[in-house]
Amino acid sequence: MDGSQPGLYLSQCFGEIGGYEEGNDADTLSACQFDGTGQYLATGDKGGRIVIFKKAEEAIYEPYAEFQSHESDFDYLKSLEIEERINQIQFLPPTNNAVFLLSTNDKTVKLWKVGERRVGLSGEKSEGSLFPPKAQDSRTIVATPRRTYANAHNYHINSISMNSDGETFVSADDLRINLWSHEIEEECFNIVDIKPPSMEDLTEVITSCQFHPSHCHMMIHSSSKGSIKLGDLRARALVDTQSKVLQQSVEVGSDKSFFSEIIASISDARFSPDGRYIVSRDYMTLKLWDVNMESSPVLTIPLQQHLTSKFVQLYENDCIFDKFECCVSGDGMFVGSGSYDGVFKVFNASTGKMESEVRMGTEHMERSQTATDFNFSEKVLHLSWSPTTDTLAVCGSNRLYIYNGIRDGKGGTFLPMQEERWDGDEDKEEDTSTVAEHVNNIKL
Repeated sequence: MDGSQPGLYLSQCFGEIGGYEEGNDADTLSACQFDGTGQYLATGDKGGRIVIFKKAEEAIYEPYAEFQSHESDFDYLKSLEIEERINQIQFLPPTNNAVFLLSTNDKTVKLWKVGERRVGLSGEKSEGSLFPPKAQDSRTIVATPRRTYANAHNYHINSISMNSDGETFVSADDLRINLWSHEIEEECFNIVDIKPPSMEDLTEVITSCQFHPSHCHMMIHSSSKGSIKLGDLRARALVDTQSKVLQQSVEVGSDKSFFSEIIASISDARFSPDGRYIVSRDYMTLKLWDVNMESSPVLTIPLQQHLTSKFVQLYENDCIFDKFECCVSGDGMFVGSGSYDGVFKVFNASTGKMESEVRMGTEHMERSQTATDFNFSEKVLHLSWSPTTDTLAVCGSNRLYIYNGIRDGKGGTFLPMQEERWDGDEDKEEDTSTVAEHVNNIKL
């Protein structure tokens, strides 16, 4: 990286380094999430496996546990195969020394407990010895299923969200949102149902949902029509009438095309840490909304304007339906999201200025945004920002990349990579090593 350019630097990579070769589809990462303390990071893949990483030292994570969360299944009533793919992961508040998390595939949510377990005593007695064998305490990390929340969704589950009360969570599919107590797996309460009497009248679907970070009675869900609906469980148990609808006004006479509604669909929406703002991602832009201003976003950040001329190609290969996630820094000052060609970007949430633009596996973006040979299979769909540090976990195919950045004294921008490493100490020698020498190459 050019030492004069601010941005993020690659600190770790788990998986095979170099290129985006087609590998086992089951190894493709499909979910990524930090816990509320930043101590744990979990990833899920299309094969139904979850890998948990634990922070060993500052900005360094080590594999902690790996287990099979979901298996493929078959719905004989609907003649439908249910994939084992992990769609989303949510951590519960930590309890003692154990980690609790929720994971979901298309139909079933599971609660897992992951922690250290004593697996027995072992020892050997030497021949002819008068003394008993010495016992050795053997411990290992074990994942134990605690609850299975099934048979509540007729359509594919797209998101789950843990409530700030630590007791309840929601699961959302295309048409319904259900409220669960994590202690009760037999029943749930339906709080949103947008299914019309006739499916021919269906005009929109639910794309994501999330609880407010601190108010247990507030939640949002986004729709394929580009709206974000804020519900208050204090007003009604059924949140079918939203207290607020955040949607950008459409100007009269504005150009519309066949693709207008497709690219307006919100694929991800989440609160800022203080709950004052909402960050949403549609196909072309990132938007920042003030919950007190419903008519329009306070900030619109273009992400993929260079793809405007490629909509037909993107529609034919189904890429136009890709669900890109967004993330927010722990202090709410930065937002980030991914794109094609292995690129993700970080922006200042106040000004919309781009702070960092990174191509996966390299220290800095190397390809021009005007290039015509974009590889649409190299997509950055899933990423998560640690709530306590400037650490980003980014999924690229079957690899997990962890990026770090250190800000200047005012906290408003990232320092160049050389300054990050040496923190202004002129007595230390210049670091000329490559990124690969700083990478932990561990196959998931």
